[in-house]
Amino acid sequence: MAHISSREQIRSLGTKSVELPEKTNESSTKMKHESLLASQRKIWKSPLSWKITLVVFATILTIQIFMFALTIQQRETEILHNIQNTAQAAVLQSIRLDGAPVDAFTSPITEAEWQQLSQTTPIIGISIYSQDLYLLAQYGDPSLIQLMEASDVTQTYWSADGSFYEFVLRPLELSSQPYNIVMRVASDTILEKKINYARQSLTALLFTAIFVTFVLMIALGRWLLEPILLLRNNLIAAKNNMENPELIEPTYNDKDEITETILAAHSLIEENSKNLRKMKHQAAQQMHNLAYYDQLTALPNRANFVGQLSEFARNEESENGETKSAAIIAIDLDQFKDINDSMGHKVGDAILRSVGKRLKSALPENACVARTGEDEFAVMMPLSTDLMTASDVGDKVLSVIRSEPFKAWNESFQIRASVGVATYPSDDNDPDMVLKKADIALNRAKEDGRDTIKEYSSDFDKVVQQRFQMLRDLRDALEHDELELFFQPQFDLQKGHVIGAEALLRWFKKDNSKEGGSFISPGIFIPVAEQSGLIVPIGEWVLQKACEQAAQWIKETGQEIRIAVNVSGAQFQQSDMVAHTKRILIETGLPPHLLELEVTESAFMEDIEHTIGTLQKLHALGVELAIDDFGTGYSSLAYLRQFPIDRLKIDQSFIRNALNDANDASIAKTIIALGRALNLKVIAEGVETKDHEEFLLNEGCDEVQGFRYSKPVPYQNFISFISSYNGKLSSFD
Repeated sequence: MAHISSREQIRSLGTKSVELPEKTNESSTKMKHESLLASQRKIWKSPLSWKITLVVFATILTIQIFMFALTIQQRETEILHNIQNTAQAAVLQSIRLDGAPVDAFTSPITEAEWQQLSQTTPIIGISIYSQDLYLLAQYGDPSLIQLMEASDVTQTYWSADGSFYEFVLRPLELSSQPYNIVMRVASDTILEKKINYARQSLTALLFTAIFVTFVLMIALGRWLLEPILLLRNNLIAAKNNMENPELIEPTYNDKDEITETILAAHSLIEENSKNLRKMKHQAAQQMHNLAYYDQLTALPNRANFVGQLSEFARNEESENGETKSAAIIAIDLDQFKDINDSMGHKVGDAILRSVGKRLKSALPENACVARTGEDEFAVMMPLSTDLMTASDVGDKVLSVIRSEPFKAWNESFQIRASVGVATYPSDDNDPDMVLKKADIALNRAKEDGRDTIKEYSSDFDKVVQQRFQMLRDLRDALEHDELELFFQPQFDLQKGHVIGAEALLRWFKKDNSKEGGSFISPGIFIPVAEQSGLIVPIGEWVLQKACEQAAQWIKETGQEIRIAVNVSGAQFQQSDMVAHTKRILIETGLPPHLLELEVTESAFMEDIEHTIGTLQKLHALGVELAIDDFGTGYSSLAYLRQFPIDRLKIDQSFIRNALNDANDASIAKTIIALGRALNLKVIAEGVETKDHEEFLLNEGCDEVQGFRYSKPVPYQNFISFISSYNGKLSSFD
């Protein structure tokens, strides 16, 4: 037989811990001298190094250029001052060489002396004024400075093109000679001198900046950049491999802030690495337990169970070459939800733990006991001889659970169970499938009344497949609007008037037959819808459609006839009934008092607080409420008084047998009397004969419906019925 593929080696995972690699002392994290040298060589390739270098260099150069800007101005002033001094000395010499007596109104410089001055000095123009600012003589280029007032003697002027410079020599600068002389001096060499000065100065500044930057960077590289690069490399290594980072060992001995930071970071990275390895090991163990074990009972879960069955399948051949087989048992605790709801989850959890312990202790060591659901268990037990069958193991399991009551919190509970049995590999050689087939057998055991055992049969598969196919077809019918509502009239028993109609769901399933299809009984497809949860969207569709058609028949007939719609327990508990109902009433325009919602009493008892709140909100909308199939379930009269209901509906089974069965007749009478006592209307369904009608009339029943008056009919037939009805029940005799 071929070996069976498996998702995982679950059993091996269940018996040994998860091993994680520890950091080795011989890893490639050793710090070598070559690594340090390489780190040093990378300093000048580092973007940070270049950023610091450029900032330092730019800062030094900026300071030096600022200082140069100040000195170049000073240099210019010095050159002009030297020119002024030279011109002043030449003029004083010329005045002294003259030797003539001072005449305040005669120029101290003659034409001949001017010619000599212009040839031997850079003076290109001169204007001589008296001390009272009278122009005495002018030689060479005329000056732009004109001495008109006393304040003019302080003026200087340098031409825009730098070719000449004008200034005034006052008596003080002329050795107290009583003259003011405006001098124009050629200054075209000043620019060249400034350029030479700037060139020399800037060259010196640049070399100074480079030298200072280089020296500073060597110091920064040793004390700052190298440690930062080492820290960077270690952080990157820790990021790339948090558990086992390849760290470079720091070799710095300096007692400064940088070294302390490097050593602290190195220590933190190593500590973090150690903690991560420890946490990962613990997390792996916890994830393993969460993935493969039930946390309440510590038993293997479904995945673990299938894995162990897969391992068994891989080793299925025994030593003598014969194929080994195993019993696969699926167990469901009957009515366990009632224990949880009534006694609390602590009691339920204690019972589940006790069931697991009892099964494990009662079965051989090679048996695998698992918890596969809320109140479901599974057993896999190898069958060692032909004398033991899977059914025998199932009987053993059922007897273990039944053997004695379970005790929890000083209470005793007699637990019953439903058991499904399958055999590997005769029922299926796939681990998943053989467990599913045990589940199928378990479902059949529950359907057949619980507290029993069922062994898998291939016929079960057909039933399951038919159910799945019906579910798919029903979903398609809902999506493609292939469902239909029929209506059964309801009558006032005393007056004979049509007062309402019950909307009943019908499904005409199309096929390729001569008739084009057939009606599927609600008794067949409604349970499928309820088990799958499809009943909720179906119920919402029914409510929408019923209100639309009720609003339509009011327009067509002018008669305000109440529409009664059945609401499933799932729909009542899960969906937002109040908001959904309000929206439909607004959309369809149906008056709220013409809508009646019928809910079975079992749905009412599911969650009392939620039930009361929902009923009160629905009643506040103006909707009428009825308890459907009253008498078939269990209702607390204490709660019944709190329900804002309008009507009790007697189940048709009591009416149908009331004339032949005294018990059914008594139940019907009691319900009618109860309704009268609680001031509720009572409607009886299933009225098929005149005798049924007379019985109910004598007992004071308020309303009736049944085949005596009309079967459920399509919309148009219902319109025809109420349009032609004469208002007298005697017309049906």
